[in-house]
Formats: sequence, C-alpha cells, structure tokens
Amino acid sequence: MAVLRIEGGELALHLSAAEKVGAVHGNLRVPLAAVSRVEVLEDAHEPADHGIKLGTRIPGRTEVGTVRGDGRYFVSAVLPVTPRGLRSVLDGSFYHEWIVGCADPESVARQITADPALPG
Repeated sequence: MAVLRIEGGELALHLSAAEKVGAVHGNLRVPLAAVSRVEVLEDAHEPADHGIKLGTRIPGRTEVGTVRGDGRYFVSAVLPVTPRGLRSVLDGSFYHEWIVGCADPESVARQITADPALPG
C-alpha cells in the first residue's frame, strides 16, 4: 500500500512492489517546499476518472499510475482498501498532483502541513 512520509525536508511517496509495476514508475520525492496544498478526498478514485492513464486501473476500485489531463500530470495510488485519500498539489514538479489512498487521510494531512518546511 502506498505511503506518504516526510523525510529530510521532502515529501516521499513509497509504493509497494506491486504498485511500482502497476504504476510503471518507482517511489517519488519532492521538496516539501513544492507542496502548495493538501486536501482530504472522500473518494480518492474520482480524480483518475479524467484524462489519459498509464498504469493499472479498475474504475472505482484500483487506480495506480500516471494520469494526464488538461495539460497536467498526476500520480494516483488508490486501492480498494484505501478509497479515501489525499491530494497533494505540487508546484515546480513534473507531477502537478499526487493522489494517494490512505486509511486515515486526516492524520497524514496534519503531519504534512505541520512540518515547518511546508510553505505558508
């Protein structure tokens, strides 16, 4: 299951081996300063419904991959066991957003936004 963590001033997205295969990429990192906004999503599957996908997708169940739509790229890592999740909006990164399913997205959002390296 995908995990978001703060590591050394960066936001890190760690994927399981199966998610790496399904997503067609590995773990990702961005400077925490690139995170402009974090929001809790009640339905983390929904954002992957729009755009061109590269990865693994079973609508409403599993979205693991890269989505391109409206000139924007985002990573989605949402599984059936994590239908709720977080949207991390990024500035100055190849990916404009990371959509990650989480068992407790409110707790993860608090951890990210509480870090002093986050802008604002």
